[in-house]
This record gives sequence, C-alpha cells and structure tokens, in this order.
Amino acid sequence: MIGLGTIVNVGTVLIGTTIGILLKNGLPKRFEKTVMQGLGLTTCFIGIGGTLSEVLTIQNGEIGTQHTMLLILCLALGAVIGEALNIEQRLEDFGAFCQSHFAAKGDSRFVEGFVTASLLFCVGAMAIVGALNDGLNGDPTMLIAKAILDGVASILFAASLGKGVYLSIVPIFFYQGGITLMARFIRPWLTDVLIGQMSCVGSVLIFAISLNLIFNSKLRVGNLLPAIFLPVLFFFLARFFPALATL
Repeated sequence: MIGLGTIVNVGTVLIGTTIGILLKNGLPKRFEKTVMQGLGLTTCFIGIGGTLSEVLTIQNGEIGTQHTMLLILCLALGAVIGEALNIEQRLEDFGAFCQSHFAAKGDSRFVEGFVTASLLFCVGAMAIVGALNDGLNGDPTMLIAKAILDGVASILFAASLGKGVYLSIVPIFFYQGGITLMARFIRPWLTDVLIGQMSCVGSVLIFAISLNLIFNSKLRVGNLLPAIFLPVLFFFLARFFPALATL
C-alpha cells in the first residue's frame, strides 16, 4: 500500500505525544531542561553523522571532502529565499492560530513544540529517501523505521514542550505524503548523488535544530528549509554550465 509509511509515522507521533503528555503531568519541572538537552545531544550527533557521511570521502587511504561549495551556496541562497517567504514566521502563525483555538490556556510552549517537532521530523534524509521508496516501490520500510524514531522523540518533546507536538502530524502528512505521491514523476531526475546532496543539507539543518534544543537558542531553521531542495536546481543548471557539477 503506497503511503503506508506516512500513515504509520503519523500514528507513532500521535501515540508518542500522548505518552509524553501523560509523563509531563507526572514530571517535576526541573526535569524538562535535562530532557531537552539530552534530546538535543542525540539530534546533534544524528545531524553531524548525516553530514559527514555525505561530505567526507576516503580514497587511497586519504580523507577528502566533496560538495562543500554546494552546501555553502544552498544554505546561503536557501536563507535568502526562506527569509523572503518568512517560512518560520508562517509556521509560528499557524501554530499560534491552532493554539488559540485548540490549546488550553497557559500552554505557553505550544507553538515551540509544534515548530521544533515539525522541523525535526521533516528535514531528515529518511523523510526524503523513505518517501521516495514508498512511492516508487511500495516499500515503507525506511519510513516505518523513521516512524519508530519519531515516536520516541515525540515522547520526549511532548514531555517537555506539551501538546503542540500533536500538530506536527500536519507537515509530516503533507510533506512526506506529497513526496510519496510525486515520487513516480520526479524519480527520473533524482540520482543517488542528488538525493545524497539533499540529505546532506537536511542533516546540517538537523544539527542546527540540536543547537536550539541544547542552548535554548533561536536559529531560524524554518527559513533555511528551501536549502534542502536547491541541489535540484544546481543539478539542472549543471546541464548548461558543466562547471557547477564540480561543486
């Protein structure tokens, strides 16, 4: 069944968030900071690992790098596009709208829970590659593995940030589901190298999310989201300007 992976992913986040909410009611406030920092450290290593796996190369026993200029250009241009569209603010506005209609009074971290969980669940390599596998081959294995990880993460997020994590199922459903539905149309243009480049940019954004979690900082990761898809643009431009293929 095509789309099963996304359905399972939505289900595990719902279950995990519910468990997290129940835990939140029984945890002292002093636990929240440590829980978020622990999740941040885990997220940090996921981001670093994903980035290094695509950037580092080993040939004849020597370590080299690849795609570094592409990474820089994608993040720079992605930031310009994201700021112009003000993606993060739009996410926060949507979260605030839902908070005003559905959240209980006093749930001050509702929007933060929605935005943080949505970004983490959607920007990773597994979301892109897993959705493609589901749409092309009817193979939801990678998305089901991601669903388990997201379910565990949603427990921790909800235990610290509250019910806003529930709302993250909306971008998961439309983002992953959209890629799954479009997979048959876009797969002829998505080479393994291109998918790896997109995953690399996504891993950098995961690392940025981890900094927000650990240090309670405010990197505008949402406004960097367009960077994930810019390798596709450079891929097509390289057909007319071959020098871009070496980035």
